[in-house]
Amino acid sequence: MIPTHPRPRRKGPSNFPFRAAWNCLNLLLVVSLLCVSCSAAWEYSTQRYLKGFSDAITPASGSSEAKIDSILQWFSSGPARQNVDDTSPLPDRDPTQTLNYAKLLRTCGTATNAFINLADTAGLSARRLLLLDSHRLTKHVVAEVLLDKRWIIVDPSFHRILRGTDGNPLTREQLSDPAVLAAATSDIPGYDSSYTYDVTAHVRLARIPWGGRSLRAILNRLDPAWADSWALSLLLERESLEMLVASIVFALLTYSARSLLRRYGEKHLNIRSIHLTDQIRRAVILSFANALEVPHDPAQQRASGIHTPPAGTVPAPTSTII
Repeated sequence: MIPTHPRPRRKGPSNFPFRAAWNCLNLLLVVSLLCVSCSAAWEYSTQRYLKGFSDAITPASGSSEAKIDSILQWFSSGPARQNVDDTSPLPDRDPTQTLNYAKLLRTCGTATNAFINLADTAGLSARRLLLLDSHRLTKHVVAEVLLDKRWIIVDPSFHRILRGTDGNPLTREQLSDPAVLAAATSDIPGYDSSYTYDVTAHVRLARIPWGGRSLRAILNRLDPAWADSWALSLLLERESLEMLVASIVFALLTYSARSLLRRYGEKHLNIRSIHLTDQIRRAVILSFANALEVPHDPAQQRASGIHTPPAGTVPAPTSTII
């Protein structure tokens, strides 16, 4: 008899790249969920902080204009605040900082940041407005507040609602007239006449080093009013909210990539993964099963409907489980 040797099995494609990518995505998903939890706690504490300020400053039953005046009055003659010569180390989009330093409340960008966050907490719709020069560089920052279906101009650094000769609040369209602007700012000490409203923007994508202008052109085609949203302005003026949204987007992208990789493994590599819902369901079933006493007597097992497979009969796996 000629001895026969079993044919060597063909080795399929290595699963190492798949497993490495799977483990990396799982790690990224855990990190992203931790970031969501931390940023959510940060945003919650910021909202609680602003709620305390808003309740102490603005009248709960007052009109929208009364709430704006109350915030500006607090900016102008509030309690003693910290004074520092160099504010560059301080975050300029964290209202828990911009509300507590006198110099930040005199600077147009940080004063507008503090105002928008307080106005939002007081139930007002507010957004920032950038006054640009001929090179589209920011020369001044003010706020727009929705009042009686009109976006009126509020200058937090000068603590003013810009009004016309009739006493009514003005919009940026009205202030683009030099005569109207001159009349509205004539009694503001130290107001720079170059702060005009002929060129304005809510968001400056040109600050992005690569593709900022192209991105603005694409967004303008998709939705010409995308930059006018007060929610977008609030997102840009509160770091905690920006981090929360960014971490949620990162978690969703990571989970989507993980789902696509799982489908690829199941379809092309015959790798079966246990879904999170299945893991939870099995954990619940096992917790109840462990609470029941399993009889060791074969007769009792047959009577209770528990069937034990014969020794040595282990079903062969049909796929790899991860």
